[in-house]
Amino acid sequence: MVFAMEKMIRDYSVYELSKKEKTVVFLGGYFCIFTVSFLFYHNVMVSLISGVLIYYCIPLVKKHLAAKRMLSLNGQFKDMLYSLSASVAAGRQMAEALVEAEDSLSLMYGRQEPIMKELRHMKVNIVENKLSDKQLLMDLAFRSKSEDINNFVQVYVTCRSMGGNLEKIIGHTTEVLTDKMNIEREIKAVTSQKKLEGRIISLMPLVMLLMMNILSASYIAPLYETWGGRLIMTVSLAAMGYGVYLMEKLSNVEV
Repeated sequence: MVFAMEKMIRDYSVYELSKKEKTVVFLGGYFCIFTVSFLFYHNVMVSLISGVLIYYCIPLVKKHLAAKRMLSLNGQFKDMLYSLSASVAAGRQMAEALVEAEDSLSLMYGRQEPIMKELRHMKVNIVENKLSDKQLLMDLAFRSKSEDINNFVQVYVTCRSMGGNLEKIIGHTTEVLTDKMNIEREIKAVTSQKKLEGRIISLMPLVMLLMMNILSASYIAPLYETWGGRLIMTVSLAAMGYGVYLMEKLSNVEV
C-alpha cells in the first residue's frame, strides 16, 4: 500500500463533489429545472416539485466532471512523458526522472492540477518512504483508470523485468502515446463544436416558448389552461429531453 502526506484521489473515474460544488450544483440545477417547468406548465407548485429532480441529475454531473478530470490528467500525463523521456535520455534513472518531473512541470501547471499532485505524491514516497518507482507508477495506473497511462506503465514494467533498452522504449512509447492523444484531442475538438451547436439548437424551443409567452400569451393560453394543452406540453418537454440525450450520446466518440 502506498502512503503519502497528501490525500490522493483513489479512483479518477469517480468524482466526489465538495460542499461548495454540491451547493452550486443543487441551487443552479434546481433553478434551471424550476424555470423550465414553469415555462411549460405555468404552475408554481408543479415547478417546485419538479425542482427535486436535481437529485437524479447529480450522478450525471459527477460523471461529467470525472470525465473532464480524466481528460485533463491524460493531457498532463503527455507532458510528463516528455519530461521523463528527456531525463532518461540524459542518463537519469526513472525514480530520479519522476522527482525532476515535478520541478519541470511546476512551470506549466499549478499545484492543484492532478499531475502535480501525483508527482508530489511520488516524490515524497521515493525520497522519504523509499518506495520503488515501479510500484508508484502501477498505483497511478490503477487509480487513474486511463488506458494510455496503463499502457505506458505496462511497457515500462515489462522493460524493467526483461532488461530492455529503457531510453529507447520510453522514447518510442512516448511518441506512440502522444500521437494517440493528439488524435483524441482533435476528435474531441470537432465533437465539442458539434455538441455546442446541438446544445444551442436544444435551447431554441425554450427561447421560442419564452418569446411566445411574452409576445402572444393569449395565443398559447389553451396550452396551459386545458388538459389537452398540458398533455401536448408534457410530450413536447419529454421529446426535447430525449433529443438532448440522443445528441449527447451520439457526440461521445471513443478512440
